[in-house]
Amino acid sequence: MSTGEADDTPRQAWLRSVAADVARLDRSSSAERAADILRRSITEGALPPGSQLSEIELTEVLEVSRNTLREAFRLLTHEGLLVYKLHRGVFVPELDERDVVDLYRLRRVLEVDVVRSLAERDPELPASRLEPLQDDVEAAEAAALVDRWPAVGTANMRFHEHLIGLADSARMDAMTGRLLAELRLVFQVIATPRELHEPYITRNRELFELLEARKYDEAAADLHQYLLDSERGLLEAFRAS
Repeated sequence: MSTGEADDTPRQAWLRSVAADVARLDRSSSAERAADILRRSITEGALPPGSQLSEIELTEVLEVSRNTLREAFRLLTHEGLLVYKLHRGVFVPELDERDVVDLYRLRRVLEVDVVRSLAERDPELPASRLEPLQDDVEAAEAAALVDRWPAVGTANMRFHEHLIGLADSARMDAMTGRLLAELRLVFQVIATPRELHEPYITRNRELFELLEARKYDEAAADLHQYLLDSERGLLEAFRAS
């Protein structure tokens, strides 16, 4: 994390948000709790690729010991969400085109299968199960109206998190946390968040409406094409950068 004057305000804002997360969470499993907060920070775009993490700042704001923080770093390094550079410290990694292809292969396996399986597993999906997805769609639409494009990106992340959550699988939920964090890192290769997220505001609403209408096969086909289009756009952005 840069210590330059230009980055001071966003850094302090992020640290305040981390402190708020600490206040909301319980005190058990301190390393896992710290790792979860940092993972969420990556997913929500608060820690972009190349950010350096400061042990001094984080031990204070996370209210953990240096050993506990290092264990959290170890957990996230194992997940590929942090990297240790000798004599330099701990950083958020910068991903490449191969990562994009790999991540989207996994997205298609997970997300499309979840939607397709709803036809057999839960053909009478209660409307209440879809409320989080509707909230995410509406949050993205509201943020777009006031040009808050990073917030649109966060709403999009949550939409896909809640979509996979329809599978009712703790293992898939855990995998999704890492997947979405890595996705946010590759998304940041596109300099203008609006360019990245605007096309998918409408597509998320369309996907939600297909699920609401219980058109699961149509929704799965739509999502498959959606993910292909998203992958293609990201690869083009990497090649142009």
